[in-house]
Amino acid sequence: MSAVLKTTPAISARDIGMRFFTMRRDVTAIKSMDLDVAQGEFLTLLGPSGCGKSTFLRVVADLLAPSRGSIDVLSTSPETARKNRDIGFVFQDAALLPWRTALQNVELPLQVGKGASRKGRRSPQELLELVGLKDRANAWPHEMSGGQRQRVSIARALASDPKILLMDEPFGALDEITRDRLNEEIRKVWKDTGVTILFVTHSIHEAAFLGQRVLMLAANPGRVREIVPVNLPEDRTLDIRETPEFVQLTAHLRRVLETC
Repeated sequence: MSAVLKTTPAISARDIGMRFFTMRRDVTAIKSMDLDVAQGEFLTLLGPSGCGKSTFLRVVADLLAPSRGSIDVLSTSPETARKNRDIGFVFQDAALLPWRTALQNVELPLQVGKGASRKGRRSPQELLELVGLKDRANAWPHEMSGGQRQRVSIARALASDPKILLMDEPFGALDEITRDRLNEEIRKVWKDTGVTILFVTHSIHEAAFLGQRVLMLAANPGRVREIVPVNLPEDRTLDIRETPEFVQLTAHLRRVLETC
């Protein structure tokens, strides 16, 4: 994807800063961040612990108010975008309700608040099929693997038909094989829905495989180190990781990460 935005950005941040005050110290999680994310873009965020990756997602989601700067989400405030159900969030922990089946967990956003009156582009059953769980609709969370539970959480986040999907290390606790499989699945979901995705990860290979651009953040304080374009074919399978282009890209990301 070109760094030049041809349409109004899905997310536009200017001089965003975030400070946390405790009794012991003053922590600057993000010093200053300028960023535009295109509509329909898949942006991965990569950097060491404490660089502000998760904090920035929470600013976009209106879970945190920035200490400085301004941010527009879908040409409005994060608060309005949140209230309009235009933002979906997937955390590392699937956090499914144990007394609800897979289907019932996906249905939950449509049964509370504005979700009850908002019909998504796909039904909960169709969303389970989209994430490869058509046959597990009636399974309870304790009957599913970690990867399956995380697929349900993705389907649930998509239930209100959000325009932006925020994913905070959603596959970090999974084994390598399951993680690889879900990497391919989430790209299929992205291409099928057209949703804008911001995906936080600590994995260099995951960031390179998933993203159209990689936002590299440095720590102490958190700040943009580099935005790296991913010049790989949009139709990707895991085999692309064996190509010279992918190896060169991940080598560059590693060099930058070592300076963060």
